[in-house]
Amino acid sequence: MSHFFAYMNRMRFINRWALMRNSYTENIQEHSHQVAVLAHALAVIRNRCFGGCVDEGTVSVAALYHDAPEILTGDMPTPIKYYNPQIRDSYKQVEQVACDKLLHMLPRELQPDYEAALRPADPAVEELVKAADKLSAHIKCLEELKAGNGEFRAAAEQTRQALERMDLPEVKYFCDNFLGSFSLTLDEME
Repeated sequence: MSHFFAYMNRMRFINRWALMRNSYTENIQEHSHQVAVLAHALAVIRNRCFGGCVDEGTVSVAALYHDAPEILTGDMPTPIKYYNPQIRDSYKQVEQVACDKLLHMLPRELQPDYEAALRPADPAVEELVKAADKLSAHIKCLEELKAGNGEFRAAAEQTRQALERMDLPEVKYFCDNFLGSFSLTLDEME
């Protein structure tokens, strides 16, 4: 019996932003869905507006699974995960062990397909998933600020700067055309 999908189902129990006071909780299952939607959008924008040729479906699937190792490791807060290169590299190794464990829960004939989802080989796919992940974090900050939660002010600035440093035209396009709506109320969007 394979436990892979039962483990995937447990993504909803791993909350993000553990060090912050949140106006609403966000789990990695919700986050992964949002990252998949955003990664797909970035792939479409890259392909349609900037001459890219990335597979939009591959990007979306990689985004759906990008935090799957956290089912086993938990969500390590960003300030700790990236405190220094040694911690960052060690945590990457822990994530690889978690990926291995998840993959070995699958029947052998399915493992190559899910390895491609958990460990995308295409650097363009990884780049877009990473950008979508950071964009999702920034959107969370904007929504928290909109709810009056000043706890996210510094994180909003840090995530905005990180997005700018990526210097990706599809991210700039998304921010210029769509990001402002996340700071509006439902009535203001009409």
